[in-house]
Amino acid sequence: MLGYTQPQSSRGDLMTQHVIVGYDGSDHAGVAVDWAATEAVSRGGRLTLLAATTVPTSAIGGRFGATVSPSAIDDLLQRFTSQVEARAEEIRVTHPGLTVDARVVLGSPAFALVEESEDADLVVVGSRGLGGFRGLLLGSVGTQVATHATCPAVVIRQAPSPASNVVTVGVDGSEISLSALDFAFDMADRRGWGVRAVHAWQLPTFNVMAAPMSPPPIDVDVVETDERLAFAQSLAGLRELHPGVAVEEHILQGSPVRALLEASAGSALIVLGSRGRGEFVGAVLGSVSQGVLHRATIPVAVIGPSPQAGE
Repeated sequence: MLGYTQPQSSRGDLMTQHVIVGYDGSDHAGVAVDWAATEAVSRGGRLTLLAATTVPTSAIGGRFGATVSPSAIDDLLQRFTSQVEARAEEIRVTHPGLTVDARVVLGSPAFALVEESEDADLVVVGSRGLGGFRGLLLGSVGTQVATHATCPAVVIRQAPSPASNVVTVGVDGSEISLSALDFAFDMADRRGWGVRAVHAWQLPTFNVMAAPMSPPPIDVDVVETDERLAFAQSLAGLRELHPGVAVEEHILQGSPVRALLEASAGSALIVLGSRGRGEFVGAVLGSVSQGVLHRATIPVAVIGPSPQAGE
């Protein structure tokens, strides 16, 4: 069974976990940095603040080109590096003992974070940065990181209430949702939280081409029984692995997006797979993930396929 697993050293202990967080000086990025620092501490890991900037350009004579000299670019990078390093130093003070690095690269923030995610255990990003439109809940960087990161990605719009002590996780029986469950239970166990597992099921859609005269008969009771069985099988074993984690089970018929958002009230985090059962195989980010990411006000963790899935 595929699933999210913490890296293990040859001695059986957890290796140092590496958490990367995108930083651009925006309020959303500041919240993401604070959240990522707390998570890195809980993992006994290290934190990297990664900032990326592009060279300012403008149209000159109908052509686009760089408007600053190489020395000016160096000055820009030095100022930006000083700003990021200052934020990293604040984290070192508020989280003594945590190893914090600061890096600035030239290029696309989304590309830099996705590239760095290949060697990270978790990548964290604010939902909207300095360049995002004010009315948007999710900017392009957050969307691209959640879609293409090769490790679990957390997108943060605002910090959850300090009193929040439960992880809401979407369950649909797919292999990716099993990875999401593993991630949710692991985090809950480390943080002393509970898990709220949510499974929303819907009746099969009617294919007019397959049955042009009338839809085939559907026994709703049988469908519900099958869905409850799939839900129970998804949770099997996790209670034993994490005996200290309190589990709430929510199974209902209806929209998965609505069910997750309503169930997540008071939660510290929503966890879901990048795409679920029944969605197009080629889709990197499914409709449920997109719907939750665009509407959630608390942090959302998106878990993609495990590396073994592509082998």
